[in-house]
Amino acid sequence: MAWFGRVIVFACLLEPCLSLAIFAPQHSQSDPCYDEAGQPRRCIPDFVNAGFGREVQASSTCGSPPSTYCFPTEKGGGRSRTCRTCDASDPRSAHPTAYLTDLNNAHNLSCWRSESFSQPSHNVTLTLSLHKKFEITYVSLQFCSPRPESMSIYKSMDYGRTWVPYQFFSAQCRRVYNKPNRAPVTKQNEQEALCSDGYSDLYPLSGGLIAFSTLDGRPSAQDFDNSPVLQDWVTATDIRVVFSRAHTLGDGGSRESFQYAVADLQVGGRCRCNGHASRCVNDKDGYLVCDCRHNTAGAECDRCKPFHYDRPWQRATARDANECLACSCNLHARRCRFNMELYKLSGRKSGGVCLNCRHNTAGRHCHYCKEGFYRDLTKAITHRKACRACDCHPVGAAGKTCNQTTGQCPCKDGVTGITCNRCAKGYQQSRSPVAPCIKIPTASPRL
Repeated sequence: MAWFGRVIVFACLLEPCLSLAIFAPQHSQSDPCYDEAGQPRRCIPDFVNAGFGREVQASSTCGSPPSTYCFPTEKGGGRSRTCRTCDASDPRSAHPTAYLTDLNNAHNLSCWRSESFSQPSHNVTLTLSLHKKFEITYVSLQFCSPRPESMSIYKSMDYGRTWVPYQFFSAQCRRVYNKPNRAPVTKQNEQEALCSDGYSDLYPLSGGLIAFSTLDGRPSAQDFDNSPVLQDWVTATDIRVVFSRAHTLGDGGSRESFQYAVADLQVGGRCRCNGHASRCVNDKDGYLVCDCRHNTAGAECDRCKPFHYDRPWQRATARDANECLACSCNLHARRCRFNMELYKLSGRKSGGVCLNCRHNTAGRHCHYCKEGFYRDLTKAITHRKACRACDCHPVGAAGKTCNQTTGQCPCKDGVTGITCNRCAKGYQQSRSPVAPCIKIPTASPRL
């Protein structure tokens, strides 16, 4: 895709370029999410044109019914008009939205065209659904018509349910959008859409570019890892372009007609995986999801996978992969939960609490035997039979709970044995369940 390589160069020429180092991928011969020693590290998917080959919804497309459109051209130092037919049923003259996201050839442009309209102020929208959260670096459009006098770019983070402005372009920012032209950005307004007049010239009549960089000029861009505000700002599931006003060529009077025509719509960015995946794949239902590592889960690797709740989920950074850690349950539990208070008390090292301990174990880590059982020290705590039943004698023992270390049951007076199953020396068995062992009477010495 030669043009994809060029658009970044053009964008840098037209606007100050932000270094893309924060999006730079890491390479490894095996799994990029782990280093040569097998230690986790931040990993991110490849930088792509997220819009390539995707369907675009347009509010207006010429050709149905067939119509004639005219566009300005320059010949012999003067400007003229060339008119052609747009017919959706004729592949040779159709201009569908599929041309917006196909493989672009800068020397042979295939153009989507809106219907013609009689007044320069006329809204036409293009909506591109990415079907997955992406971290967007730029949005660019190459035009077949003159660039619009006024247009805006919006984004959605919830698959088109709500929209927020990303950027405005206009020769008259204050009048059209009630925005100052090229207003400064501070850390307090980093998520505010700006307005620029940088692309509002009439010329070129065809082939002009409009490019918007999401991070250019944002103060926290160089500390992107530690800026949740900008991480949220670059995230989008859908992009919408709204053309609001066409340029008036001034040579057609009241008979002048207007039209928007775009050859290429690109959305440069990375599949959002929060530093826990090096690629995105299609799931069993055909949806694009992150191929999560570091014991994470979710379409964006935005949570810890089950049983890995020993510390809270965090986005990976260049310094720390923030791998989700398994709870320590000694192989006796399959579920656990996170407890913030315990996490803080441990010095922010461990907050997992095991649930439903099995094999007669108990405790936060299933690390001791539950009541009525004691540790078999001949077996490891992780063994299924690490806890043995106390087996206290129903008559000789004073209760069913034994010492969890030695297994010794609490015996009644005169009773002995680890399970309280026999009379002590100097005692004999009685027929009373209350006092099963009584002292052996001794004969008094004769005077």
